[in-house]
Amino acid sequence: MPMTSTDRYLARGPRVGIRRFTADDRQEFTALVRQSLDLHRPWLFPPGTDAAYDGYLARLQEPLREGFLICEHDSGRIAGYLTVNNIVHGAFLSGAIGYGVFAHAAGRGLMSEGLRLVRRYAFGPLGLHRLEANIQPSNEQSIRLVERAGFRLEGFSPDFLFVDGAWRDHERWALTREMVQKDEEDQTDQEGDRADRGARRGGEAE
Repeated sequence: MPMTSTDRYLARGPRVGIRRFTADDRQEFTALVRQSLDLHRPWLFPPGTDAAYDGYLARLQEPLREGFLICEHDSGRIAGYLTVNNIVHGAFLSGAIGYGVFAHAAGRGLMSEGLRLVRRYAFGPLGLHRLEANIQPSNEQSIRLVERAGFRLEGFSPDFLFVDGAWRDHERWALTREMVQKDEEDQTDQEGDRADRGARRGGEAE
C-alpha cells in the first residue's frame, strides 16, 4: 500500500503499518503490556508503567536503536512492537531485533506482517545488511515467527543474556538482505511457473 506525504506510517501492509513510538502512546502501550503478562512471561518484560515507558522511549532515541509500533489499519490499535538494537555501521551494517505481540493480536498473523515491514525498512531506508534475533529455545512461538520471516538458525549460545533473574541460553537466528532478495526472486519464479501451467491447462481444456 503506497504512503502519502502526510502518512504517519513508515511502511504499510494489507492489515498493519509500522510507525515510531511517541509519548502519546504511553497509556495505550502500558495498558496492553499489563493485559499481556501471561503471554509475555517469562521471556519479555516490556515497560508497563508510565515511568518505565518514558525511560524506554528515551533509549529509543539513541542513535544505535530504532523502535517501531505495529498498528492495525482499521482501528489504529497497537498490535505489537519491534526494536532494532545495537546497530553497527561500517563493514557490519547489522542490528539485533527484539519484539512482542499483545494478547488481543496474538495468533492473527499481524506480527508476521509487521516483521516483514520492518525487515523491508531495515534493508531499505536504514541501509542494514543483516538482522539478528536471539531467542530462548523454549520460546517456540518466537522461533516460528522468525522462521516464517526467512531467518536461518546460525548457532547456540549458552548463558547468553540475563533474563528474568538468570543467564539464559539462546539460539541465534539471522537474516541478510541477499536472503530476502533470493526469497523474493524464488516467489516470482514460482508465480511465473504457476501462470505458465495455468495457461497450458487452459489451452488443453479448449
